[in-house]
Amino acid sequence: MLFFERDIAIDLGTSSIIVYVAGKGITLREPTVVAVDKHTGRLLKVGEDAQKMLGRTPANIVSIYPISSGVISDYDMTVRMLKELIERITSFSLFKPRIIICVPGSISGVEERATIDAGIEAGARKVYLLESSVAAALGSGADITKPDGHLVVDIGGGTTEIAVVSIGGVVESESIKTAGGAFDEAIIKYIRRKHNLLIGFKTAEALKIGIGCAYPVSETKTEEVKGRCLMTGLPRSVDVDTNDIAEALSEPMEVILDSTQMVLERTPPELVADIDQNGIILTGGGSLVAGMDKLIYAKTGIRVSAVDDASTCTAYGAGKMLAKLGEMEDGMINLARKRQMK
Repeated sequence: MLFFERDIAIDLGTSSIIVYVAGKGITLREPTVVAVDKHTGRLLKVGEDAQKMLGRTPANIVSIYPISSGVISDYDMTVRMLKELIERITSFSLFKPRIIICVPGSISGVEERATIDAGIEAGARKVYLLESSVAAALGSGADITKPDGHLVVDIGGGTTEIAVVSIGGVVESESIKTAGGAFDEAIIKYIRRKHNLLIGFKTAEALKIGIGCAYPVSETKTEEVKGRCLMTGLPRSVDVDTNDIAEALSEPMEVILDSTQMVLERTPPELVADIDQNGIILTGGGSLVAGMDKLIYAKTGIRVSAVDDASTCTAYGAGKMLAKLGEMEDGMINLARKRQMK
């Protein structure tokens, strides 16, 4: 009996990797991290299991984040990670799957080739690269095949993609490295500066998720934060409220707002009129910070639609493209840039 492998779409993010399988939907979501024995080079754990080992391992075990700013920074580890994750969701087959991988719009030719090679080496028959902003627009439910402008603000873990999408392609875009990771760093710096308290990235992320806010609010939440006092070196606790986090995030938020305005300034007037009517599509895990939509609206005056499932929106959009792989091979549509190994 022959087993035909299902096609796969992968949102290869800086902080997490989400895998969509044709006919099944999203079947896997793992942190983009691997644990390796640096003496032997042996891969120990991948994804969530590797993340649990952070800060709790002997000196010979190191954690590696193979994706930086949405592109491959460690090729070998990326291949091994993809191979491990693909094996988890596929069965024995005589036919390797075709894979769509989401990439940032700013990706270079060298980075494109590295992503394609990594997918092929990990077990793909063919690899297609899809700009993450196009995938996010598709995942949000927008009809991007029409001559109608849609502005996507996709705030991920390592990059923020701001793009105007029309007729299946990107008209104008900006890719910046200010995203969810930069939010965590901003919170760490703020608490260090204001309270002389040093906290880790996990604590900062928990604050961002728990009481984080991009826009000042009247009703605030307060949370106790524990860290190391920089004066004494001993453990200490302080209370942090919602407006503290809003102040901490003001600088990275300003960078995202300025970039959004730059994209609008470079966009043809006809498409700006469409965007004013259609609104801004806000997606990505970083967009889950409360008040993000209010902040963008206050800056641009354009209605903002926050996607319901912001973290997986890009993966769903890439999953929709799996049904169009045959058309892509025939060159009938240009929704994705086709790349394959000969």
